[in-house]
Amino acid sequence: MSPQTTFFVLLAYFGVLFFISWRTSRGATTETFFTANRNAPWYLVAFGMIGASLSGVTFISVPGQVETNAFSYMQIVFGYLLGYLVIATVLLPLYYKHNLTSIYEYLNTRFGFWSYKTGASFFILSRIVGSAFRLFLAAGVLQIFLFEPLGIPFEIAVLVTIILVLLYTFQGGIKTIVWTDTLQTLFMLLAVGITIVMIGKELGLNSISEIYTSVSDNSMSKIFFWDMNTPKNFYKQFLGGAFIAITMTGLDQDMMQKNLSCKTLKESQKNIFWFSIVLVFVNLLFLAMGALLYMYANTKGIAIPERTDMLYPIIAKNHLPALAGILFLIGIIAAAYSSADSALTALTTSFCVDFLGFNDKDSSNSILADKNTEAKIIDLPKKEVLNEQEKKSTRVKVQVGFAAVLFFVIVALHYINDRSVIDGIFTAAGYTYGPLLGLYAFGMFTKIQIKDNFTPFICVIAPIITFSLVSFINNSPETFGGYKIGYEAILINGGLTFLGLLLAKK
Repeated sequence: MSPQTTFFVLLAYFGVLFFISWRTSRGATTETFFTANRNAPWYLVAFGMIGASLSGVTFISVPGQVETNAFSYMQIVFGYLLGYLVIATVLLPLYYKHNLTSIYEYLNTRFGFWSYKTGASFFILSRIVGSAFRLFLAAGVLQIFLFEPLGIPFEIAVLVTIILVLLYTFQGGIKTIVWTDTLQTLFMLLAVGITIVMIGKELGLNSISEIYTSVSDNSMSKIFFWDMNTPKNFYKQFLGGAFIAITMTGLDQDMMQKNLSCKTLKESQKNIFWFSIVLVFVNLLFLAMGALLYMYANTKGIAIPERTDMLYPIIAKNHLPALAGILFLIGIIAAAYSSADSALTALTTSFCVDFLGFNDKDSSNSILADKNTEAKIIDLPKKEVLNEQEKKSTRVKVQVGFAAVLFFVIVALHYINDRSVIDGIFTAAGYTYGPLLGLYAFGMFTKIQIKDNFTPFICVIAPIITFSLVSFINNSPETFGGYKIGYEAILINGGLTFLGLLLAKK
């Protein structure tokens, strides 16, 4: 596919997004940007969340892992179902009860100022890392399809990727994203479905039943692994998947901001229910495509790239009919941007609400130093309550600032990342989301009051101990009977945070 074709496909695609942005952002206020005025249809939120949850990572990285890990990723997906059940029945009622804009405001109510800021800070760190990985993929695809043939460096691809996100989300925020994510999820699923049919025909499989039989009979379609000494073990991945869902969805402002845009708690729960069921079948679709890609590569003698994330784009661009390249380009851009746009909005929301006090009801900035004890007031410097125009101006500056941070992190990833992107995201999540898991578990399942100013130290020390423990065990497998820690590191991290908070009780 020529760079000219790529350019016009992108131009048409983003033209549609900008039109939706224009339609949905008319008359938008700061409240619209943050919550869509809590009036978003639940079914649009549910469908759009599929694309945001999968992102470009699933679109490329999950199929690329199939030769090495078979369909073991489904063990994580089954764990997601347990995690989403906890989100729908435990976390969403909590968020709606407190009428939260940022979900980290709960930590202020439960523990105090320092716990609140620590939780919000860990979200910002987690989302920057996760979003950088996802946008890294989108920029890589733009580089392969458009910029590399023109001799333009990778850094320009990253810059264009981020600017496009800024342009269509800076006004309407979450209201725009609910609609653009719905469209992008549709494009992504159509691209995968049609690509599967096209590869099947290239392999002489002319019906869905023949494709199904060919994939299911292949050794790569194995789902369950029971060896405890492998990271692919069912129990490790199931539990890891459950807690990844709880943290990366239920304790993540990005994903929860969409849910909190629904009118009522019941509609938000309905959204989670249908979203989780559809997600199982969609992930199976991606894994089936991965198996077909490897079968096609082996049949045609195509060399498997060292970075397996690039298998799909290479085959789509160079070895399948031109339509496959166009579908892939639309699909990956839809998948990547459906995650990236909401991430930038969520980062902006969290910083504005959690650190700049956009939800402050008055100019008083006094806080209780120790809750549930004798009153002790700390008077902080007073802040003026911003009017709507000032809020908008500040919000845009924050949004541009986070875009700049993402740019530098993505460029750094380009030079240091040498693993599957999805593996990188889940590994990073174990360290950055673990403290959030410990904080919320302690807050919801105990009534113990803690020394609030200890929280930042606990949440920094816990990931450090976890990293040291994981490194020691995984580098000394003979000492532990061959056992290696995988994605269950998030449980260790959360457990250490919980223990640290218990030791810091009043």
